[in-house]
Amino acid sequence: MGELIGYMMQHPEKFYDIIVGCDSSSGKEPNFPVAIVILRKGEGGRFFLKKIAYQNRKFYSWKERVLEEVLLSCQLALVFRENLEKRKNNFSRPLNYQFRYIHADIGENGQTKDMIKEVVGLIRGNGFEPKIKPEAYVAATVADRYT
Repeated sequence: MGELIGYMMQHPEKFYDIIVGCDSSSGKEPNFPVAIVILRKGEGGRFFLKKIAYQNRKFYSWKERVLEEVLLSCQLALVFRENLEKRKNNFSRPLNYQFRYIHADIGENGQTKDMIKEVVGLIRGNGFEPKIKPEAYVAATVADRYT
């Protein structure tokens, strides 16, 4: 949290997008890299990643894994947004950012197309806007690189 805020404070006049996404490795005991990406519009950005692995939990279907990816993204986004809002009054200057998107590793093509309504509803129900492939680069590219 501190590094992300510090990154925005370097250039508080800029606009920032904060986005969360998750992917998972295949298999019965996958790991789940969850990523937070912060983009400084027109100047690139940074990302932060945490890999989550469950010790005694098995995932018997890919649908279970996809739902876990979305749940982890929503949980992280909710906690992060709450903490960011609490710290907002401590900033020396107001920061110009939006934190409204969660990227899900699903799309119109492939086996995940049947889950789109379910996943979109889950994300919207948690107060965020969903992005799916090909726009879901935080999940499909950043987090995917660490599966």
